[in-house]
Amino acid sequence: MKRCFSMLCSLFLLFMISCNRQQTASSFIFEESEQNITLYEDNKPVFIYQRNQKSIDGKCFYNNYFHPVFSLNGVPLTDEFPSDHPYHRGVFWAWHQIFINKKSVGDGWIMKNIEQDVVKVQTDTNDQSAHLQLKVLWKSLLYEDKKPFIEENTTVIGHKLQDSIRRIDFEINLRALVSGVEIGGSDDEKGYGGLSARLKLPPDLTFTSENKPVVPEIIQIKTGPWMDFSATFGIKEKKMGITIFCHPQTPNYPAPWIIRSMTSMQNIVFPGRDRVEIPMDKQITLYYRLVVHNGDANTIDFNMLQTEYEASMNNMNH
Repeated sequence: MKRCFSMLCSLFLLFMISCNRQQTASSFIFEESEQNITLYEDNKPVFIYQRNQKSIDGKCFYNNYFHPVFSLNGVPLTDEFPSDHPYHRGVFWAWHQIFINKKSVGDGWIMKNIEQDVVKVQTDTNDQSAHLQLKVLWKSLLYEDKKPFIEENTTVIGHKLQDSIRRIDFEINLRALVSGVEIGGSDDEKGYGGLSARLKLPPDLTFTSENKPVVPEIIQIKTGPWMDFSATFGIKEKKMGITIFCHPQTPNYPAPWIIRSMTSMQNIVFPGRDRVEIPMDKQITLYYRLVVHNGDANTIDFNMLQTEYEASMNNMNH
């Protein structure tokens, strides 16, 4: 009897050691506070997700965005509430036109009459990646006493740093909770809206797509499925950058771009000026990948990284 009990104790001890090893195998750690959630890899910050509302003037409140997104050296690449456009906020996704039954219920870009209630957050880590899952209810002061009208389910995956490249995947799912919901970009020829990044804007910022330099224009630019933004972000004489990739399963692939070298944000456009309906019976899903890297566009094969991104998504879907 004693021998059997001893064996059981030994097995239990081995089980607990094994579980502890599995729990500590990941190099990722999420640190949560009431305001935000920070992801670390090997004790270095990757990004901070702003869960609850922040304000710069006590009038305009913003949440459900990522700032800062950090370089591999821990330098913030994004900006928040800049004086030229105080509603720009790190990496965010937003739309000027939000309609229900052909009537405007608010402006999500500047969060006028719109609220986003983050009702659920789940985090998980393993030895290869860290997962942040968000459930967000969109509400309007102008619609039925703030009855939720869109359910957003967003998954963000930070992948293990590999070959001096950090990959961060965004999967943004939107489903209407009532009929007649539509969203659209700015109601002008620019039509900007969707995933945007308010990056810091050093004077040597360069834009590259399809291995060619790109010059910003006032209106949309039609080019390849990825755009790189490289500059000396905060460290003298050291180039680094961030690249945005679009996956072919995103509805308007290859999406057009709005890029700016001064006092603005970088936007991969969806859907544009013309509004699209958000259905109730299925989700609209937007897929993007951010790649944070050292060096500039001449040092990295972004076409290969685009192919890798597409292959990784295809494997997940099968």
